[in-house]
Amino acid sequence: MIHLGPVEQEIITKLTSGVAPNVLEVSNESHKHSVPPGSESHFKVVVISQDFNGIRLVQRHQMIYSILADELAGSVHALALHTYTPDEWIEKRNETPESPNCLGSKNRT
Repeated sequence: MIHLGPVEQEIITKLTSGVAPNVLEVSNESHKHSVPPGSESHFKVVVISQDFNGIRLVQRHQMIYSILADELAGSVHALALHTYTPDEWIEKRNETPESPNCLGSKNRT
């Protein structure tokens, strides 16, 4: 059984009701960054939704930012967004780019 933190669960709940996703993947990537164990500050979000048809990428991201405004004003420090229509998702072969490695203060040279 996978345990989701409260912030991750809230992101899932809000996006599920906010954009009616065909596919929704929320990954807490905080462990890849210079944050305390158990943090919920860095997320990768993949959303495939019919709601994105005819909407430019920046507008899709603005939709997500609006839905997650409370989280972004609070504990969420970084949000990697990958937003696609169902047809775009098929073209991408259901793949998203990997998140880059953290360049936080502990990892700088």
